[in-house]
Amino acid sequence: MVSVVDLGWEPSGSTSPLGGDKGLHYADPGVPANPAHCRACRGSSSASSSLTDPLGVLPRPGDPGDNLPMTSPSSSRPRARRRLVTVLVVAAVLVVAAGAAAVFGPAFYRDVIVGAAPAAPTVSSGSSGASEPAAPPAGDPLVTLDGSWVSAPGSYAGYRVDEVLNGTDVTVVGRTETVTADVRVDGTSVTAGTVTVDVASIATDEGARDAYFRSNALQASLFPTATFTLTEPVTTATAPRAGETTTATATGDLTLHGVTRSVTATLEVGFDGRTAEVAGSIPVTFADYDVEAPSLGFVRVEPQGFVEFHLVLDRAS
Repeated sequence: MVSVVDLGWEPSGSTSPLGGDKGLHYADPGVPANPAHCRACRGSSSASSSLTDPLGVLPRPGDPGDNLPMTSPSSSRPRARRRLVTVLVVAAVLVVAAGAAAVFGPAFYRDVIVGAAPAAPTVSSGSSGASEPAAPPAGDPLVTLDGSWVSAPGSYAGYRVDEVLNGTDVTVVGRTETVTADVRVDGTSVTAGTVTVDVASIATDEGARDAYFRSNALQASLFPTATFTLTEPVTTATAPRAGETTTATATGDLTLHGVTRSVTATLEVGFDGRTAEVAGSIPVTFADYDVEAPSLGFVRVEPQGFVEFHLVLDRAS
């Protein structure tokens, strides 16, 4: 129960400006009851102020009491206010989305408000992966591919999901460039490989959505990374040739939200003579990783989605 003291009212030992033998002085929270600090008492000398603000609780220009320390009995109030603001911002975004869909239709929200989703990752170093020829490699082509290959700038990973708004699918893509990869090549086989993604840095085109996925869905503070670890070698009949694109499948363990599952990734591999590119996706069902697909009534997320990646790999020196 909230007491009058909690609200800043404290018993006075004198007559209240509103009449009566025993009254209540209004003091700022945490400040001892004192007529000099009482806004009601300070305001009682003005008849017009008493009529418009009989309790004297509204601030007045130059009111010295407005500068008194405001130490609340509960230090959690600022944090509670911040949480409330966050909730209100998320709610406002959802209301705007719902309003746009209601007025103009889900297709308008998908095509105009959200816009077209980025295309699925593909390679650019191979003949089938780019609309224009790739730039020539910096340096002579490698004689052998054996050794360790690590991620280079241009690598990214993330997810692709469909939001359903009044029966219309809206594709949402989240990505991050905070990705590390280490791959081992022996002859024509990839014998080992690990890819690590920083979950907390994955971002879409909407900050409120990202905050929900990081905090509620993926719980990034508890499970900050997602990893894919190769468990079976990937072998091709011949070594990749510069300017050509090949396809392959890779079997490995995907760890997401603290849960590890065996998965198969579909890969597209390109090579320009010195740098390799690997693009692919892994289908996932959120429930398999103890992730609850968000559902907010007018909008929900499909229970399946894809983990996507595009790796640029240089041979380690």
